[in-house]
Amino acid sequence: MNKSILIFSLLLVIILVGGCLKQETKSTSEVPFQSDNLRIGQGIRNIDSDKTNWKDIELKDVITGNKFKISDFKGKPILLESFAVWCPKCKQQQDMLKELKQEIKDAVVLVSLDTDPNEDEAKVLGHANRYVYDWLFTVSPVEYTQQLIKEFGLTVVSAPSSPIILVCENQSARLLKSGIKNTDTLKSEIALGC
Repeated sequence: MNKSILIFSLLLVIILVGGCLKQETKSTSEVPFQSDNLRIGQGIRNIDSDKTNWKDIELKDVITGNKFKISDFKGKPILLESFAVWCPKCKQQQDMLKELKQEIKDAVVLVSLDTDPNEDEAKVLGHANRYVYDWLFTVSPVEYTQQLIKEFGLTVVSAPSSPIILVCENQSARLLKSGIKNTDTLKSEIALGC
């Protein structure tokens, strides 16, 4: 295993687990993560997160306050962008998504998912409003982030690599190639499907 991936995995584990562990617990059922939940090289795995597919986990649009799930959009392609407010490449990718939305309107559902555990709804809303982005913006719950890492690997939460997941009409999904994708590339990926 690449040493830098291992170090990044361990840092991610510390960040995600650090906010979830309690100082005192009265029973083992209160401990959110147990030693068998950790798999080196695969990020964090929470047993409860295996029960629900990430597409069926409820998210909240910080712009409207409406709740939604990716599975609500069956029959329509979805571009799910993982980002962080601090990331300049994410902003560039979002500008491409804005152009795409202006060009193809609502033919594709756009979702920007903030996966930085240090950012909250207020910060994400401020970002969306500042740049006049008008699609779904949400903060990723820990369980959601865990499932994305489990399915797509750590790249999916590496904001500077501009990760985008294409979810096709039948709800199959694939992670697009890293890097900023222009509108023509995004349209080609959507046409290619899963």
